[in-house]
Amino acid sequence: MKLTKKHIAGILIIAFSIATINLVSCQNLFSNRVRVDDTAIVERPGIITLEGRQLTLLGPEIEVGHKAPDFKLLKSYERVEESFNSQEVELADSAKKVRLISVVPSLDTPVCDFSAMLFEEQAAAFEGVTFYVVSMDLPFAQNRYCGAQEIKTLITLSDHRDASFGLSYGLLIKELRLLSRAILIIDEEDTVRYVEYVKEISQPPDFDAALTALREIYGEVSN
Repeated sequence: MKLTKKHIAGILIIAFSIATINLVSCQNLFSNRVRVDDTAIVERPGIITLEGRQLTLLGPEIEVGHKAPDFKLLKSYERVEESFNSQEVELADSAKKVRLISVVPSLDTPVCDFSAMLFEEQAAAFEGVTFYVVSMDLPFAQNRYCGAQEIKTLITLSDHRDASFGLSYGLLIKELRLLSRAILIIDEEDTVRYVEYVKEISQPPDFDAALTALREIYGEVSN
């Protein structure tokens, strides 16, 4: 059968319609995944920069003294097939413990890698403190990283599924759908005792300040 111009025009219209529907569906999917209870999302433009370029953070700013929002993050696993039975980790899983949460854009970058290795090394001095590293990396990528770097103490958690942690903690980068660099320390009563939103996310956080704060909080609990 020979295609006429009319047939070709019809096919192009159908193809364009399908592409438009798929694009709208993808946009709606992303919109739904960053929506929390259908309430307006707080936007904080210019809060952080990446090599000088201003970016927007989504979600409220968490301050010292705030009650730590709950979260549901995915624990790392070995194979992609395990996505169907992935294990969730919540704040309550570490109840009555001090928690240090290192938030990074991706473990597959030098600054994030350095941060993770530093806290892995320091964790031995804080028995009973739970150390989390949270990123948008896929859980099996996190698992591969921990294996390659021989991570034994840090618990890597992924927010890739719905970005709910990023939104709850005001750390979701609107333009990139990555988490911004930050450190939070939450005490055994689920109160935020230390927080640093790193202004220029290509730079590391203030490790000395975070570890000093952790020693003070850890000392309070130990006594």
